[in-house]
Amino acid sequence: MLALVILLCLLALIFLGVPVAVALGVVAAGFYIVSGDFAVLSMLPQRMFSATTAFTLLAIPFFILAGNLMNTGGITRRIFRFANACVGHIRGGLGQVNVLASLIFSGMSGAAVADAAGLGQVEFKAMTDRGYDPEFSAAITAASSTIGPVFPPSIPFVLYSSITGVSVTKLFLAGVVPGLLMAGALMVSVYLVSVLTRMPREPRASLREIAVSFADSALSLFTPVIIIGGIFGGIFTPTEAGVVASAYALAISMFVYREITWAHLPAVLWDTLVHTVRVMFVIAAAGFFGWLLIHQRIPNQLISAMLGLSDSPAVIMGIVVLILLVLGMFLEGIAVIVLCVPLFLPVVQQYGIDPVQFGVVMIMCSMFGLLTPPVGMVLFAVSSISGLTVGRLSRALLPYFIGLVAVLVIVAWLPAASVWLPTLLMGP
Repeated sequence: MLALVILLCLLALIFLGVPVAVALGVVAAGFYIVSGDFAVLSMLPQRMFSATTAFTLLAIPFFILAGNLMNTGGITRRIFRFANACVGHIRGGLGQVNVLASLIFSGMSGAAVADAAGLGQVEFKAMTDRGYDPEFSAAITAASSTIGPVFPPSIPFVLYSSITGVSVTKLFLAGVVPGLLMAGALMVSVYLVSVLTRMPREPRASLREIAVSFADSALSLFTPVIIIGGIFGGIFTPTEAGVVASAYALAISMFVYREITWAHLPAVLWDTLVHTVRVMFVIAAAGFFGWLLIHQRIPNQLISAMLGLSDSPAVIMGIVVLILLVLGMFLEGIAVIVLCVPLFLPVVQQYGIDPVQFGVVMIMCSMFGLLTPPVGMVLFAVSSISGLTVGRLSRALLPYFIGLVAVLVIVAWLPAASVWLPTLLMGP
């Protein structure tokens, strides 16, 4: 009963428009004020501070900075041109290019909103300029951006690791196959939609165009090789990879492509600071809220309640996924992670579900919320870029959302889809 009251109070504040970070803090502090337990309340500053001091969290601002530098420095445009030369002739044309470009970009930034706001502008403009339907163009732009948080490197995986202690490298490896499956599902969806709507085929790029576009984007395409290869090769940690990505993006944007000058840096750094503060404020408030859950033994109550529902791991995973998808409609992805991981991780571990597999499922569920109203951040970003209403964009997204959910079902009920690669390369 106590868990239900706390959750209802939290959701009520969020529905009233209170920022998620403020709502988390108010509910936690309000509980101890009402109960008169001021000794615990005095730990509020310490708990909020300690929640933000994990070394792995340093990766977040640097990956955000790397994404901003790539969007400003012409890297995203070059990636799109190369992707167009490779797959533009497949049925669906620039829709297929959109997916491949997002997959490549996801190997650099690890953030869905960065993909949608930066690469998404390039993708949408190129598609509409070629006469593609604006709804089709906007929908695949929004859907393909969700690959970023799943395919390594990934900011949400860094956050999940800081909460659970699970190896970031294992989580990055676990995201490779699901990320590729998401890209494949979206490309199949684009193909089917293009056949049903009889979209024209794009001409096949010449070998010269492929070679020229590759030469122009080679340094950009080398970014994920540096990041992922450096992490898995033991050259630097996932946290240090964010620094390497930022430094590399700045170097090629400023000194090779020369599309960033010193005058651009203040705006890029300010945007990075704003996004970082938003994320860290939620993490800090969630630190104290998480302490409330542990202090009141709410995870234990939840485990007892769910153990009474079924003894099947598949059924429990289905219940958890359904709850996460519903919460994702009303909470930001970061908020879903920091709120639900302390609640559900003990439950799934009780059923023998691997924390690495659950981490991938958690991130996929929280990122799907970016595509659903009323608080889908990617939905709003692409709506702003395209000029379409959220309602029209949501309807156009349906075929691609179905494909993404199909991948989620595979990952949730087939552990090998996520744990096979990290087990193969790093052991159990």
